[in-house]
Amino acid sequence: MQLETFFPYRLAIAAEAFSRNLVAVYGQTYGLSREEWRLLFLLQGAGQVTSLDLSRRTTLDKVQVSRAAQRLEDKGLITREVSVGDRRLKDYTITPTGRALFGEAFAAVEARAGDILGRMKDRDRQALERGLAALAAAVAEAAPDGLRLPEA
Repeated sequence: MQLETFFPYRLAIAAEAFSRNLVAVYGQTYGLSREEWRLLFLLQGAGQVTSLDLSRRTTLDKVQVSRAAQRLEDKGLITREVSVGDRRLKDYTITPTGRALFGEAFAAVEARAGDILGRMKDRDRQALERGLAALAAAVAEAAPDGLRLPEA
């Protein structure tokens, strides 16, 4: 079998290429890493989120969450405090500066993603949406009990 025809490889390559196009926007233009972008994305709509919830809702481990959060806090984009309910956890909140930066970056990222997806025929885009949903469902069904998948 050829690597180029192996489905997991093709999927990873396509996802990485799409992601790099978006990193070019939020990374180069707004100075955010992928991890920082993911945390801001989750925080912008959630108000306050615990460190445990952040790890559950992303593919990031606790160390990646902690490091990205430290950088975001240093930039004044989020705040972190020890959780009142469980002192082992931290509560994260996006700041007004973080919300403004995210809003600007999101518009640019959404435009880039829309440009890429807009190059596809409507039926192909719809098929991709259905295929991704079906793949996610199949992966969730087949996942071993110990494998943690990000929560939707």
